[in-house]
Amino acid sequence: MSFKKRLLFIATEMSPYLELTDFAETVNKLAIKAYDNQFEVRCIMPRFGVINERRHRLHEVVRLSGINVSVDNDDLPLQIKVASLPSSRLQVYFLDNEEFFKRKFVFHDENENWFPDNDIRTVFFCKGALETVKKFGWPPDVIHCSGWMTGLIPAYLKTVYKREPVFAHSKIVFTIGQITFKEKLGPDFIRKALIHTSIKEKDLEPFKEGTNAAMFRGGASFADAITFGAEKTDKKLLEEFSKVKGKKVLPYRTDGDLTDYLQLYHDLAAK
Repeated sequence: MSFKKRLLFIATEMSPYLELTDFAETVNKLAIKAYDNQFEVRCIMPRFGVINERRHRLHEVVRLSGINVSVDNDDLPLQIKVASLPSSRLQVYFLDNEEFFKRKFVFHDENENWFPDNDIRTVFFCKGALETVKKFGWPPDVIHCSGWMTGLIPAYLKTVYKREPVFAHSKIVFTIGQITFKEKLGPDFIRKALIHTSIKEKDLEPFKEGTNAAMFRGGASFADAITFGAEKTDKKLLEEFSKVKGKKVLPYRTDGDLTDYLQLYHDLAAK
């Protein structure tokens, strides 16, 4: 008897819920393609206030309620909602918090001012996503992270969560995408990102600049495989990660063919 391999997408954006870059549509297509090719697939993303709950039929998952995520000495309530991806039976889980995600903007306000709490929002989402998977009791064979906001997840998986049974065999894919912001996550970002004594400042060295590029650099540094999800991205990142010893790297495909991704998932799941 053969068992389906489990593939988890943790994404900042995904069509049709939120489209900040072209990769939102790619995540949608990858999830459906993997599901159609004998993977068991789940998706996790933030429930930003711009996502219309009624239109997309989100509802709270009562059995997953009651999670508190401890970040920067605060216990913050995490609400989990779910929807079915249109035209498929895939479950997309949305992580919500009254303070961080109810606002009707994503990372900038109506005057294009950067939210000063984007640092703690990022840490909350990354830790919250992994705590949600623990609550599922659903061990993923492959975790594909995309969007700069997921950058800390590969680092957490290789440090804080490496001994968690649910992640014992998980392989990580990280996508370097389009640069979408010029601001920084603030001088206290690294301190706030130290969510456990098992992770040290030196572990988060790639993230220290707190820029969009630094978030991509950090995620790619800890991942088992790297993909490029945009035709134009940071030139230094392109040079640094186009060829990395010991890691499979997928270049950006201008033709939109996703076959290489599917093979990558199969290869990683088989290890």
